[in-house]
Amino acid sequence: MKAMIFAAGKGTRLKPLTDNTPKALVPVNGTPMIELVIKNLISIGVKEIIVNVHYLADQIIDFLISKNNFGIRIEISDETNELLDTGGGLKKASWFFNDNEPFIVHNVDVISNIDLKGMIDFHNKNKALATLAVRKRTSSRYFLFNNEKELCGWENTKTSEKIISRSSEKYTSLAFSGIHVISPTIFKNIKQEGKFSIVQNYLKLSKNNLILAYQHDKGYWFDIGSSKKLDVAEKYINLNSV
Repeated sequence: MKAMIFAAGKGTRLKPLTDNTPKALVPVNGTPMIELVIKNLISIGVKEIIVNVHYLADQIIDFLISKNNFGIRIEISDETNELLDTGGGLKKASWFFNDNEPFIVHNVDVISNIDLKGMIDFHNKNKALATLAVRKRTSSRYFLFNNEKELCGWENTKTSEKIISRSSEKYTSLAFSGIHVISPTIFKNIKQEGKFSIVQNYLKLSKNNLILAYQHDKGYWFDIGSSKKLDVAEKYINLNSV
């Protein structure tokens, strides 16, 4: 199985830790985030990974070389000239997913014990175009799903912006966890070029395609987006690893 790790972000909210270090190499209890994600992916059978890079890209590349790519195939999608956001970054790496098999996309700053195998099985069983890991948690932005767990919209509670892609009598608001399982046929439907978000494409495609929620409310999940969140994650993992 193949996967993509989004590791191109600048990690601005993690400053000063990211003044001279890319976010992907910020350690969580002594281990760089990217190493934690790679080992987790390998543990469920992923044998080929592509990593997009932008800020301090050479450090990430050198780190992977020093680890002998963890014994698997790892390719680099170079975004040093322009940060392409989630949609643009995914599309640039589309050449890598040439085996017609679903693949995982995982944010480098997401640390969790989500059942990735269960998520992949759920995706394959339902023959979805994309499956989004989601969770009941406080956020300013939510995906909206109907009772069948089908994506129907998106909302930003801070700005009151709401986009409805398909009608439903009832919507369930769930926060995105930064992990997707995607079928490569999606690339035939993404027409944008350059820098763009995958969210807008998900909403557009959900009108006529199956984009599902994989809800994982049990277990831990951390988005290491700030120094405070890093501290919380480290304390939790320390306490629960004893």
